[in-house]
Amino acid sequence: PDKILCLTFTKAAASEMANRINGRLAIWATLDDARLDQELKALGAPGSDDTRARARRLFAEVLDVPGGLKIMTIHAFCQYLLARFPLEAGVPPHFSVLDERSTAEALDSAVETLLVKAAHDERSRLARTLDRLARRLTENSFAELKGELLRARGRLDRLRRAIRSEDGIGLALRRALNLRPGERDSDVVAEMVAEAAFDGAGLARAASAMMDAGSKRDQERGAVIARWLREPDSRAAMVGEYQGVFLTQAGAVRSTLMTKGAVEACPEGPDILAREAERLQAFIERRKLIEVAENSDAVLAVGFALLDLYRRDKRRKAVLDFDDLILETLELLTAPGVAPWVLYKLDNGIDHILIDEAQDTNPEQWQVVQALAEEFFAGEGARDAMRTIFAVGDVKQSIYSFQRADPREFIASRTHFSRRVEAAAQTFRDMALDLSFRSAPAVLTLVDAVFARDEVRAGLLEDRALRHRAHRHDAAGRIELWEPEKPPVIEEEEGWVLPLKAHRHLDASAKLAVRIADTLAEWFTKGEILPSKGRPVRPGDILVLVRRRGAFDAHLISALKARGIPVAGSDRMVVTEQLAVMDLMAVARFVLLPEDDLTLATVLKGPLLNLGEQKLFTLAHDRGRATLWRALGARRGDDPDFERCHRVLAGWLALADFAPPFEFFTTILNDPDDQGRTGRARLVARLGIEANDPIDEFLNLALMFEHAHTPSLEAFLHWLVVAPAEVKRDMDQGRDQVRVMTVHGAKGLQAPIVFLPDTCQVPSQGPRLLWIDDPMSPDKQILVWPGRRDNEAGPCADARALEKRQQDEEHLRLLYVALTRAEDQLYVCGWDTSRARPERCWYNLVAAAMADLDGTVTVDTPHGPVFRYETPQIGVVTGSDEPVDQHAATDPLPLWARRPPAPEPTPVRPLAPSAPVDPEPAVRSPLMATVRRAEEAVRFRRGNLVHALLERLPELLPDDREAAARRYLGAPAHGLDSDAIDALIRETFAVLDHPDFAPLFAPGSRAEVPVAGLVGTTPVAGYVDRLAVTEERVMVVDYKTNRPPPRSPEQVPLMYLRQMAAYRRLLRDIYPDREVACALLWTDGPRLMELDNKRLDALIL
Repeated sequence: PDKILCLTFTKAAASEMANRINGRLAIWATLDDARLDQELKALGAPGSDDTRARARRLFAEVLDVPGGLKIMTIHAFCQYLLARFPLEAGVPPHFSVLDERSTAEALDSAVETLLVKAAHDERSRLARTLDRLARRLTENSFAELKGELLRARGRLDRLRRAIRSEDGIGLALRRALNLRPGERDSDVVAEMVAEAAFDGAGLARAASAMMDAGSKRDQERGAVIARWLREPDSRAAMVGEYQGVFLTQAGAVRSTLMTKGAVEACPEGPDILAREAERLQAFIERRKLIEVAENSDAVLAVGFALLDLYRRDKRRKAVLDFDDLILETLELLTAPGVAPWVLYKLDNGIDHILIDEAQDTNPEQWQVVQALAEEFFAGEGARDAMRTIFAVGDVKQSIYSFQRADPREFIASRTHFSRRVEAAAQTFRDMALDLSFRSAPAVLTLVDAVFARDEVRAGLLEDRALRHRAHRHDAAGRIELWEPEKPPVIEEEEGWVLPLKAHRHLDASAKLAVRIADTLAEWFTKGEILPSKGRPVRPGDILVLVRRRGAFDAHLISALKARGIPVAGSDRMVVTEQLAVMDLMAVARFVLLPEDDLTLATVLKGPLLNLGEQKLFTLAHDRGRATLWRALGARRGDDPDFERCHRVLAGWLALADFAPPFEFFTTILNDPDDQGRTGRARLVARLGIEANDPIDEFLNLALMFEHAHTPSLEAFLHWLVVAPAEVKRDMDQGRDQVRVMTVHGAKGLQAPIVFLPDTCQVPSQGPRLLWIDDPMSPDKQILVWPGRRDNEAGPCADARALEKRQQDEEHLRLLYVALTRAEDQLYVCGWDTSRARPERCWYNLVAAAMADLDGTVTVDTPHGPVFRYETPQIGVVTGSDEPVDQHAATDPLPLWARRPPAPEPTPVRPLAPSAPVDPEPAVRSPLMATVRRAEEAVRFRRGNLVHALLERLPELLPDDREAAARRYLGAPAHGLDSDAIDALIRETFAVLDHPDFAPLFAPGSRAEVPVAGLVGTTPVAGYVDRLAVTEERVMVVDYKTNRPPPRSPEQVPLMYLRQMAAYRRLLRDIYPDREVACALLWTDGPRLMELDNKRLDALIL
């Protein structure tokens, strides 16, 4: 088992796979022979004694694997590899990995630094570049372009690594756009207006005919041509006017270049003008491409500047992001001179590579896998062990192009490994997995029919018609196609009227949400039976899938809640948009600015204080110029609720003065009110049990913020608002609730009943940034930014067409994934907009497929006719003993669980004697004159060195101490000359060799000794710097470094006396028959000061 590496797409998948394997192997270890043979037979293994013995040993062998089975994501594996070979990879050995939130913060910081840098030097190249972008973008479009650029940082980094220099990238860009190096717009215009560039004589004849025999429009155009020919010096200025003679605004050749009369006067005129029009089109295209090149130069310059700032920040913090993990690993596994050594070390640890969800692997990740398996099929000379690679993937389900997953890479890798395996004379198997264990035959029949047409199936990259086989071949199934909801017809009122009448119009998506909610409510009320299960339909059986999140999600969740149907909410939530979190943030805003009346009113009316609306009005009305907070304080005696609210708010204000964010919000959530209900309980009572998820995520964010930033309530709120946190919720928890998810989020999930409501639209918005191939290196792609759609000519137009085709293909694969989430029943519906329904939308594709299915019928319902295709239940129903998580049915917590615990009689955490309870003397101040500061720095460093010498030298033999001290002090890092070293040695040995304290530093004495015990009923724990125990006496010494020594023991600070008194009492309990003496060693000297035992014993701890 330790030779297997399994790579999964997500952490959840890795955990699930590990749990399943361990669970299955644990069962095998205890099964009897007959049942174990059945298990092995299902896997195709023979039921022999050796096989059974091997199967029973596997669980123990897995447990013995150091660190467990290597089942991990590709990123986790790359992190493991880089941590194992940090020097070879050139990464910090102690690196950590940035999560998505920290990555976003670092990128935002890089953007802010970049803008500030450009603002400080307006003449810099960076400032000019940003100025170019600003002139072509609005505030919103700049933010969108910035977002795309940051998301493409991995590809930008790979581009820079491949070409190495920005100048080289600029040359590659112009080569890809079919432009000459350094070609500018002025060069193209100069060529365009040159006399030799056009047929002057022909144009002159045509212009003359147009002016003499043509229409009025001909005469105007002929005059422009004549002036063009007559005034060479003015041609550059009149390019636009001249182009208008031949081309439309859209750049197309005019349908009529000359009218009939002009043609009769100059029969060759139309051909002359057509050739000139084509020439102008070519020059216009070149001008557009030059603008694209200059725009792209600007974007690339900004992108690389951001990358540099971002990389510098990561280096400073010794962190890597997820893109770095892949890129650095790929470079490690392919670097000359390094890769062979790394692969050799790995060669002995990996014999089998398994790749799950292989269709979602991007090109760089496939390159990592190929590098790892380089020696697997090396033929003669490879290790004798059988080595395998096993990839499971379905090209039809590749839907993560935004993560650069490319189904064609899966196909290319399959071809790569098949050739390597066949070249090594080994066996390669390409297995088609067409047996579905999930869906009933009715669902699979529809899927096959939808993708029966070649143009639709092309999106799945499948050459052959789909022929799914159902494992549940005898299960009932149903497909329903509902008529799309139409947009409301709003009658326009004539003239202008006062807006006194409220118009309530549900848009089409809201009407569909209501229809779905009504349908489910009807099912649950009448006990609609799920035939394949033989039981009524439950809320947990329902899965609603949308293409993207939008208003429909909110409409549906609201409609379901209004009908009392349990709903899990959306699969992703923005934490700061949840009502419970908004209430908590309102409290924070109030304590930061109590004079904000609107915020205070929000808090008062919210679930935490629950002040009634009438009382809030009474408090706010007729209060003059006083703030709401002052009015509440002035009137707190008028009403018990006013007094309660004022008391709670005053407590929160006091708490905010010293509590960090997590403690502040935890206190608010845990403190009980007069009725014993905690703040969390009050929020849940108002908002429902689903409020717990956003509250927990909010607290997690508070902890995350405190871990990375200085704790501050204001800074925490700003941190939340600047980059709102989006949390993916686990929707596969077995709860009996309706789930509303995106198709992407539902990948790998399933449900007996699936609704597809978002089927009447198609993706329409493409990216602003395009990637075009470098003609000299087809494996390299160059980023381009056209700036506007009109500039997309030549290679840009080809790249846009390719991007559109790939978007359409993924749209079809997304439909395949959506359809195959259904186990038994599938309901396809949608809503129309004011625009015509796109021809290749999901709804039309499903409607066309159902029209071709034998057995499709029309059924009348209260909501209108539906088209239905269904198959009956043939097999025996096994029953309905599936576990259901019923949150609503749980018993309420007992009263003791909702009350805070009683105070502990003694501190739970032991008293640390060295922790400052009394005021501690200040260290030497760094705020002093330059010379004095330099002197104090020397003293500070000397104190640390003396401390280190006194701790370590006593462990050596007396004759070896001076030589060791000189070696230590002579290290270059200390920066000491010979005189300073001699002075430190004299001062240190004056203490070590002092006859009164010789036992303290003699052999047998100990440094950094832990002591723990009870002083009365108080637990005490700490470390003493030096401890010497003799037959008659115990001597304990504590070092004080970089503190000014007092003139006498009477001037020793109280906190130091308490510390030594605690040590003395503990040691007297340990050594009751010996004298315990305490001393302080001030390294700023150094000076050893023994303390008076009577004074120590008189102190109260």
